[in-house]
Amino acid sequence: QVQVVESGGGLVQSGGSLRLSCAASGRILSSYTMGWYRQADGNERELVATITSGDKTNYADSVKGRFTISRDNAKGTMYLQMDSLRPEDTAVYYCNARREVPYFNSWGQGTQVTVSS
Repeated sequence: QVQVVESGGGLVQSGGSLRLSCAASGRILSSYTMGWYRQADGNERELVATITSGDKTNYADSVKGRFTISRDNAKGTMYLQMDSLRPEDTAVYYCNARREVPYFNSWGQGTQVTVSS
């Protein structure tokens, strides 16, 4: 079982940067696909970026070229570097760890990112 906890959210001006961190606990972290999702007020949760155990990444079109997802299995940490932030990036960002076999899906508590215009 993996537990994840996000940190690094806050208030930033449009065009600024933030780095989110996701600290993971549990055994065999390298076997999980990790991801970042976000949910804005009144909206459904949406995918931001994912990274597989083989470091293959996938990004939502809205963040391509601006956000970078990475992981450090030795440190048990995943990151989301967010550059050129826009007001529409404002949301609660959630860390996710999942595995299909055996199945497991874990969510963090979320960290608020607010981008002012």
